[in-house]
Amino acid sequence: MVEMRKPIPVSEAVRLVMKHVVSLGTEKVVLDHAYGRILAEPIVAKHDVPPFDRSPYDGFAIRSIDSEGASGDNRKSFRVIGEIGAGYVGDKPIGEKEAYRIMTGAQLPEGADAVVMLEQTVEGEAGFTLRKPFEPGENISFRGEDVKAGERLVEAGSLIHPGTIALLATFGYAQVEVARKPVAGVLSTGTELLDVADELVPGKIRNSNGPMIRAQLERMGIAYRSYGMMEDDLDACTELVVKAIEETDLLLTTGGVSVGDYDYLPAIYERLGAKVLFNKVAMRPGSVTTVAVLGKKLLFGLSGNPSACFTGFELFARPAILGMMGGNSPYMPRTRARLGEDFTKPNPFTRFIRATWEFTSGGIVASPAGFNKSNAVSSIARGNCLIVLPNGSRGYEAGDEVDILLLGSEQGISEWTL
Repeated sequence: MVEMRKPIPVSEAVRLVMKHVVSLGTEKVVLDHAYGRILAEPIVAKHDVPPFDRSPYDGFAIRSIDSEGASGDNRKSFRVIGEIGAGYVGDKPIGEKEAYRIMTGAQLPEGADAVVMLEQTVEGEAGFTLRKPFEPGENISFRGEDVKAGERLVEAGSLIHPGTIALLATFGYAQVEVARKPVAGVLSTGTELLDVADELVPGKIRNSNGPMIRAQLERMGIAYRSYGMMEDDLDACTELVVKAIEETDLLLTTGGVSVGDYDYLPAIYERLGAKVLFNKVAMRPGSVTTVAVLGKKLLFGLSGNPSACFTGFELFARPAILGMMGGNSPYMPRTRARLGEDFTKPNPFTRFIRATWEFTSGGIVASPAGFNKSNAVSSIARGNCLIVLPNGSRGYEAGDEVDILLLGSEQGISEWTL
């Protein structure tokens, strides 16, 4: 008898997955290996930035009071008493009508309260003249104007990107506390599958899901163990799944989650005593996406159809993996766009369409990336976003405003809002 499955909303499926995410703890890494990791501690400023008053330009450091009354008809003269390069300090305070030649980033000498840019001067043998007065603080980068000592700059749970690396280096974080990364297991099921290098034979297809999932993990910087392909044999599949669960932090299987005679994942979950969180989602493609939990480990049963498999990973596995690392923004970023063409197909379930977005004179426009059935491969390669069409709609026309989820972005958002 065919099992009748009750679909749940996508938002509920996401909530259930994230509810069962377990943190993997933390570890310290050297700064050069911190890119792409998730902070396990906040970045706190250890000192002011800038750490001293400094010059933002090449020019001359002066006392502003000595420039009072300067004009084209009343030029003020200054004597240069020294030079301060970046990384150096002045030998002595400046006195009346004295100046230091100063370079960009150099510390302001004692007594100076303004900087004159080179193009604002007329230089002579012993100094220069000015034709305008300067205010106290003019052309100065003040101590602490960017960051004050003790300020919390980046919260724990944030992804470390190049800008974060700059902050960590600025404040001397040679060792960085980061979340431990999971190791994922990847297993493709199906007697119909061939290896990538195999020649096609009748009734067979090459396994594209395994390499695709591994690439999606690599894009996140996540290590994996590949358990290859398994034919539709319940005992052999169960043995391999048990091995994969023991050796990894989460398991991603593709295929075998539908209700056919050879779809064994539901039976394997039952044999292992895994708790099935859901086995049908009100979405297209990927309605048969199944997620179970065994102990503290999540088991993702993704569809064998490539587009459904890809979408299921992005919607459920990706945020769970980031959640395991304590990520505070695990969900794909989204924005609004206008449809570039009609999509008249009715949507009893929420539909996720592989698409491309671009800027136009009329704003952001998103259009389907090609053939869009669940078994499509070509549109995955072309797409850079997912168009979201809510369930219950009777079709959309070009120009209608829709939500799109952005693929491949290193920065996510903190809440699932669709």
